[in-house]
Amino acid sequence: MSIGFITSPACAGHDMGAGHPERPARLDAIHDQLLSSGLDFVLRHFDAPAATREQLVLVHDSDYVDSIFARAPAEGMVVLDEDTSMCPGSLAAALHAAGAVVSAVDRVMAGEVPSAFCAVRPPGHHAERARAMGFCLFNNIAIGAAWARQHYGLERVAIVDFDVHHGNGTEEFVRDRDGFLLCSSFQHPFYPFSGTGELPAHIVNTPLEPGAGGEEFRRAVEEQWLPALEQFQPQMIFISAGFDGHIEDEMAQLRLLEQDYRWVTDVVRELAGRHADGRIVSALEGGYALGALGRSVVAHLNGLIGH
Repeated sequence: MSIGFITSPACAGHDMGAGHPERPARLDAIHDQLLSSGLDFVLRHFDAPAATREQLVLVHDSDYVDSIFARAPAEGMVVLDEDTSMCPGSLAAALHAAGAVVSAVDRVMAGEVPSAFCAVRPPGHHAERARAMGFCLFNNIAIGAAWARQHYGLERVAIVDFDVHHGNGTEEFVRDRDGFLLCSSFQHPFYPFSGTGELPAHIVNTPLEPGAGGEEFRRAVEEQWLPALEQFQPQMIFISAGFDGHIEDEMAQLRLLEQDYRWVTDVVRELAGRHADGRIVSALEGGYALGALGRSVVAHLNGLIGH
């Protein structure tokens, strides 16, 4: 059975202006690589619905959700923080990005697909309970994970995040909640300059120094993530799939390659097979060097499939 691939044309409508790295061309680069690799034809394609208010407030304060709706412009740009803005298409893009992850949960839980990848933007893991930041409006992965717990009654949900930036919004969400395990790697020191303080046992952060490559990344996963995941025995695994740690990506200074993303995906897939009936939902976070992004997503999808 092939995996699900969930996206929406609405996600291309979010545009924060010329020169901004989080741009619509990111999804085009992924699509081009899927076609050239032949992978596009073995995926099950689904259109993402918009997330509902009920789903958004599983993670975000209701006043914050109202503020995003109220500030969505009919024309021009609205600046939310120094690197996050909204244009007329941004609200629809953000709603469909979050809705894609919820839809992926529904399809995986129904047995329609064993796992799914959401090719969406804007990304989500920096969005906090009541704050947009770091290109993110709603925390897509946290919303999907919360939906899995609330709607399906799963008792143990794991989130793994290998974006080059620390997912401060996701950490904020899981910090005081039972039933979640978060394992996260990121360059440090680096934006948003968080993730290294005192942490509860169900948050496993593995900061990597600038210049670290596949060897350091794999060691951190093997020595710190895997023991925690094996002990936790998740019933579903979510992946914040950021590919901005690639050596070609000028956003940061890690030196990962496509084979490193394939390796960590294989590790997660095998663990999900042991504990979660293979259930994985992955969603795009960062990745701004277009060629490297497309190739890395193909490697990630082949890992989810097990080719």
